[in-house]
Amino acid sequence: MLVARPRADLGALTRLTELADYIVPFTVRVVADLGVADELAGGPRPVTELAEATGAHAPSLLRALRALAGKGIFTEVEPEVFGLTPLAEPLRTDHPLSLRDAYPLLTADVRAWAGLDRCLRTGEAAFPRVHGADYWTHLQRHPADSLAVDRWMSSLTKLHLRTVLPAWPWDRAREVVDVGGGDGAFLAGLLTRYRQLRGVLLDLPHVVAAAPALLDRAAVTDRCRIVPGSFFDPLPAGADLYVLKTILPGWDDAQATTILRRVAEAMRPDSRLLLLEAIIPTGDAFDVAKLVDVHTLVLTGGRHRTQAELVGLLSDAGLRLDRVVGTPTLTVIAAGPAGARPTAP
Repeated sequence: MLVARPRADLGALTRLTELADYIVPFTVRVVADLGVADELAGGPRPVTELAEATGAHAPSLLRALRALAGKGIFTEVEPEVFGLTPLAEPLRTDHPLSLRDAYPLLTADVRAWAGLDRCLRTGEAAFPRVHGADYWTHLQRHPADSLAVDRWMSSLTKLHLRTVLPAWPWDRAREVVDVGGGDGAFLAGLLTRYRQLRGVLLDLPHVVAAAPALLDRAAVTDRCRIVPGSFFDPLPAGADLYVLKTILPGWDDAQATTILRRVAEAMRPDSRLLLLEAIIPTGDAFDVAKLVDVHTLVLTGGRHRTQAELVGLLSDAGLRLDRVVGTPTLTVIAAGPAGARPTAP
């Protein structure tokens, strides 16, 4: 019996080679960390000048920028002279939606990614096995990594504020608790835009340590209370809104349900929980959530979820789905106590 040979589609082979590449992601991260895009804000410059300004080795930087230019990230306007492109502009520190800090190259994460094969065989996170501690404990023990993660989240928060805030009537609330709110970047942006709001920032002590300076820079210190603590413990009670922004994907279903129960216990009958999540869609369509879901598997063993799965978690925690609002980034999922009558947002 003859077996048909696979068709040789050279275009597909080339595309697969591009998708399997980890050279570009690593190179983008290091070039961003060097601040090359900042040095090109005034126009194209020779690679020798860029190397001197950023503390890089000129011949090696040339090789890196040449590789990125081939992907449309930077452009070689003449031999060994590089300029910015639309893809490189967001790597500038002064860009209104700067992503310079959104791509940290953390050695601990890279080592964990080398264990992806075991993740796929066992379903267990690679990070704890590689480092002897879970991801959150590692960040607590390594302040430099924790700071890099905070900067990464703050960088993405600028985009989230622009897309998520129009999706909910925040002006109808008086007090909001940002549960697991990190260094306070999202809450500061929220309080800046809605002057009637008062905020409560809750996260672990080493995480909120950076919050006072950030809140002061945003001029919202007088309207924000910082509560060092864990979202596995009882939460500040009686607020109008409780926000969980990209928190649940870091945890398995049992842990996520515990977090939701803590929120449910703290809510009034007319309080609302707002989950700000990247939801997994069905089908083959590309969605960033499908990519970061694998990243979550490697680091924490948690997972991103479909809307149906999130509704199931809410029900298990004694909460009722009220409303779902999509945005270009995160989805806003509003919920209230299961026994309470739904009210207007």
